Amino acid sequence: MVNSTDNENLHVPVLGQEVCFWLVSDGPTTILDCTVGYGGHAEMLLESSHAKTTVIGLDQDPQAIDFSKRRLNRFGDRIVLRRGSYRDLKSHLAATGIATVDGVLFDFGVSSPQLDDPSRGFSFQREGPLDMRMDQTIGNTAADLVNHSPEHELADIIFQYGEERYARRIARAIVQERKRRPVETTGALVSIIVRSVPVSYRHGRIHCATRTFQALRIAVNHELDFLESSLRDATEVLASGGRICAISFHSLEDRIVKHTFRSLSQGPEATLFMLTKKPVLPSQSECEVNPRSRSAKLRVAERQPKPEIL
Repeated sequence: MVNSTDNENLHVPVLGQEVCFWLVSDGPTTILDCTVGYGGHAEMLLESSHAKTTVIGLDQDPQAIDFSKRRLNRFGDRIVLRRGSYRDLKSHLAATGIATVDGVLFDFGVSSPQLDDPSRGFSFQREGPLDMRMDQTIGNTAADLVNHSPEHELADIIFQYGEERYARRIARAIVQERKRRPVETTGALVSIIVRSVPVSYRHGRIHCATRTFQALRIAVNHELDFLESSLRDATEVLASGGRICAISFHSLEDRIVKHTFRSLSQGPEATLFMLTKKPVLPSQSECEVNPRSRSAKLRVAERQPKPEIL
């Protein structure tokens, strides 16, 4: 969901043209945008599609929903926005009276407005409270996790979700520091990470805090817990010939998408057909305009007709 934006009038969705290629058709359709965010993909889909196409947008971030309402207001009843998680996509569709859709879009991860807002605590580059919740009205914050998790659990989170080789050293340093004072800000956490890793690691290709911040964000928001089940639910609400697009930004997400699509496309009762054997990557020109898009991967599958009962 990483997008480049300077203001409300500039908000470029990652792989937007590619998403439209796979989801837009000549006739009226219904598209479920499971991670509508700040409305970039929804806007492109509505602008590119038939005048009677409807987009249903879900997001658990109330700030994103409010932004999208303003941005997409001109489309009238062609856009339906609902606050909530894609883990509940079936119930959200039921509430709108829609049984099946012609397209589904997942755009996982965090958006630039979220990264660039210091009060959200997502970025190691901006000083702010260590929050990281997509929905700031519920759940534990990253500070809660950092200050109260046992050392071994903290290390496991950083290693499993961040694939961080120095997870145990970082977790040990966090526990030592929180004995003196709570770790409550992004800057405090970055300082701990920098001190705990080898000097050579501090000057690598990516910032040494990147993986730890990613891991904490995933854990706080339970991002991987419902990914596979939601992809399966989305497949079930797809009409025959409908397509599902999934954009991921790190290997853990992409692995789940790939394996789920593959599982649903094999065997005599296969429900999906893979349209992309390899993930679609952003073009060089897109990466130059929006550097945060560089890690994006798009996978697409199509709903198979239901087998006839003889």
